Amino acid sequence: MPKVDNVRTEFLTADEIERLLAVLDAETNKTAVAVIMLALSTGMRRGEIFGLCWNDIDFERGFLFIREPKGGKGATIPLNATAMKTLRGVERSPGSPLVFPGKNGKRRRDMPKPLRRIREAAGLPKDFRPMHGLRHTFASTLASSGEVDLYTLQRLLTHKSPQMTQRYAHLRDEAMKQAADVADSLFRVEDDEEDVTTS
Repeated sequence: MPKVDNVRTEFLTADEIERLLAVLDAETNKTAVAVIMLALSTGMRRGEIFGLCWNDIDFERGFLFIREPKGGKGATIPLNATAMKTLRGVERSPGSPLVFPGKNGKRRRDMPKPLRRIREAAGLPKDFRPMHGLRHTFASTLASSGEVDLYTLQRLLTHKSPQMTQRYAHLRDEAMKQAADVADSLFRVEDDEEDVTTS
C-alpha cells in the first residue's frame, strides 16, 4: 500500500497570534498563560513542557534540558527572552520538582479546559489543537523568516531526523524567493539608470 502523507501542520496567522496574546493578557489562569507562552516561544511539545523540572533550567546560561524528547535522547535548547521571562514568572510549587505540576504535585498530562476557553476567547479555529499548533506556529514562523536554516530548526525542535523538519522547507523556500525578488528589483533599477546615461 502506498504511504499517505496525513501529517497536519497547524499554525496561527499573525492576526490570530495577536488575538491570542490579547486574551492571555486578561487570562486569570497564570499557569495556562505560562504554558502557552512557553510553547509559542520554544516550540516544545506538550509532554516536554509538563515534564520540565526546575533543575532542567539553566537561567544563568539561558538553556534548558529536555529529558525525553519524542523519539530521541535528551537535548538542550536555548531560551529566548520571552521564554526566560515566562519561566521566571512561574511560582514554584512546594514539594514538586516540576515547573507545571498537576494535582498533588504529580506530572500533569493536559489542561484541556483552560486551553479550550482561551482558544474560544481568541476566536481561533475549533480544530486548532493549542499545544500541537503552537509548536507548529513556532516552527513555521522561524522557517518563513528566511533567517533560520533547516538544520538549526531541526535542532530547536529536537527532531530525530531531518525528514521530520522538511514539512517546513517550502516556507523557507518562499522566504528565499522573496529575498531574491528584492535583489532583482534592485538590479532592475540599476539597469534603468545605466540605460538613461548611455542614451
